[in-house]
Amino acid sequence: MTRKPHDQFAKEYLQELLTSYGQVETSKDVKSEVREIDVWFVPNTSISDTSQLGLLGKMAVTSCLFEPFRNSPSEVGIRSCLLKLYVVHGDLLRQAKREKQTLSEAQLPRLWILTPSCSVRMLDGFGAKTQESGNWGQGVYFLPELLRGAIIVINQLPVVEDTLWLRVLGKGRTQKQAVEQLAQLSSQSPRWNQLLDILASWRRNLEMQDNVNDEDRELLMNLSPAYLKQREEWRKEGLQAGLQEGLQAGLQTGRQEGEKNLLLRLLKRRFGEITPDNEQKIASLSIPQLEALADAQLDFSSLDDLVTWLSTNS
Repeated sequence: MTRKPHDQFAKEYLQELLTSYGQVETSKDVKSEVREIDVWFVPNTSISDTSQLGLLGKMAVTSCLFEPFRNSPSEVGIRSCLLKLYVVHGDLLRQAKREKQTLSEAQLPRLWILTPSCSVRMLDGFGAKTQESGNWGQGVYFLPELLRGAIIVINQLPVVEDTLWLRVLGKGRTQKQAVEQLAQLSSQSPRWNQLLDILASWRRNLEMQDNVNDEDRELLMNLSPAYLKQREEWRKEGLQAGLQEGLQAGLQTGRQEGEKNLLLRLLKRRFGEITPDNEQKIASLSIPQLEALADAQLDFSSLDDLVTWLSTNS
């Protein structure tokens, strides 16, 4: 399995978690031969409390780069992440000089490498060590101070709520346990429901791939609790809104209008804006067709699935 599907999921996932606390850019280009940064985060000056994100929030109190790996990175992979960091440092220092400002060491962004596991040899080779000060806990290994980087070994993190958001990005049993916890907590926060939606979509995309290997099958099993929970949330939302529309409408035309509006809300929530042409196709559907679409959309993974369905059923 390539890193690309995991990269896309990790970017959406971290963006959803961090967007309330600052400016988030994914796939940010950097100069020279260095590839793009996975996630670039700059905190809002008006928000000082990131405790809701636990350990992730503690990492996000200053500007930083997040580089999540699906599989443990090689030495070259870690050095590539460090190179991206220093290219960013150079750009920021040159910009400050042009604007006749100064940047302190503390103002330069930090690098957080997120890996599902890491060998002792690798940690020792990069001089990565845990810190007794700062209450960072197990699984957080800081590179030598002036390198401004750290390696988060996800399968070593304590199984507590503070580490939940990061453990979801792990592998195997670590990820499975975290997804199950997230599914149980989902009803307490709209953000958690959105994260379940991202996890469910990731599972659906994997399911549709050709040549699914053993690692993919393990991932599909790990993501199943989120997928099943989100399907149930969609059904509940559809049922509740449908009952409300039914009470307001009463007549056949009112019911059809209510189901159409409900479906449009659900589809826009999942896939964003829908073109006027496709909205018109949905508006022209009969009640049985609307009910069929309501059921079919639970398995859609992208807007293309909706377009395909409408082209063959309207």
